[in-house]
Amino acid sequence: MLQTISDYFWWDRLWFPGNLTWTDFEDRDGLVFAKVSHLFITVPYAVAFMVIRYVFERFIATHIGKKIFGLRETVRLKASENIVLEKYFITRLKNPSQSDLEGLAKKCNWTVRKVERWFRRRRNQERPSVLKKFREACWRFVFYLSAFIGGFAVLYDKPWFTDTLEIFNGFPKQTLLDSQYWYYIIEMSFYCSLLFSVAFDVKRKDFKEQIIHHVATLNLLAFSWCCNYIRVGTLVMLIHDASDVLLESAKMFNYAGFTTICNSLFVLFTIVFIITRLVIFPFWIIHCTWFYPVLFFPPFFGYYFFNAMLIVLQMLHIFWTYLILRMVKKFIFGNMVGDERSDHEEEEEEETSQEEGDQRMRNGSATGRYPGPKSQRDH
Repeated sequence: MLQTISDYFWWDRLWFPGNLTWTDFEDRDGLVFAKVSHLFITVPYAVAFMVIRYVFERFIATHIGKKIFGLRETVRLKASENIVLEKYFITRLKNPSQSDLEGLAKKCNWTVRKVERWFRRRRNQERPSVLKKFREACWRFVFYLSAFIGGFAVLYDKPWFTDTLEIFNGFPKQTLLDSQYWYYIIEMSFYCSLLFSVAFDVKRKDFKEQIIHHVATLNLLAFSWCCNYIRVGTLVMLIHDASDVLLESAKMFNYAGFTTICNSLFVLFTIVFIITRLVIFPFWIIHCTWFYPVLFFPPFFGYYFFNAMLIVLQMLHIFWTYLILRMVKKFIFGNMVGDERSDHEEEEEEETSQEEGDQRMRNGSATGRYPGPKSQRDH
């Protein structure tokens, strides 16, 4: 049974056009081709990326955040131990309704106000600190910047960088360059590491879309590697890295409280994102992979599957453009206070303000002099 599934999965007609078979892609006559076995190395490399990330965030990004930008670890009040409330928090809701609060208060023999305070503190415990978000953005910025520079160095002198018709010149028997090999392996290893660490990263509104994006990207890169769609794959990676560099740098300055620099970078990011993801990607890349291949060979399964993966990515681009434009609207009207994708940041100020209000009440403050609004960098 398993052998039958394996034989069908690796059937030549699924992966290559015409009468080509896997044996046609054995290295010979100075030609080197991509091998499926090459992709296995991405798993240990992904683990290595996670180790490097830990060291970078712990020692380098933390130092940059604290010493250069003046960030500090957030000290949060911990919720007291309560088995009934903890079980409800984990298994049911993190934001209980008023009726549930009253029921829980009776079970615990607490006041409703005390139960509300417990849930606020418990939710705050799970929120990432500004320094944690800064470290994450700093790590991604360093990688995307390095990947973009490296990718541009790999592609700038290639004929298919400016003439997309050259992408399929000689396809699929195109030799694999060393620079293409390392560009692919490094990018795939990085996306694998993001997939492995997604449970520990900052959660945002587009968490599910991020998972879909990582999985679609890995499938796209792996499939393009096996089908020898490597030239177009390198262009797709370069296009994505171009705007990601600006996004992560804008987030870094936002967390550090440099609003003017953050806003300038965000505007630049929006322009680059729209140009690369909504213009170049669909009208150059997808147009190229959809119309040019049929000029050289009849359509096959790999042709349709590869284009389907590109369309999935394009749908995600449209979704993210919608979120970006919402932020642009708030930016224009002067009420943008954070990342539109983040649930945590939207609630942080409100709940912290409530906590501060409770503290003032406990201190018996009646002077009418209250602390100023919390810095936007928590967002």
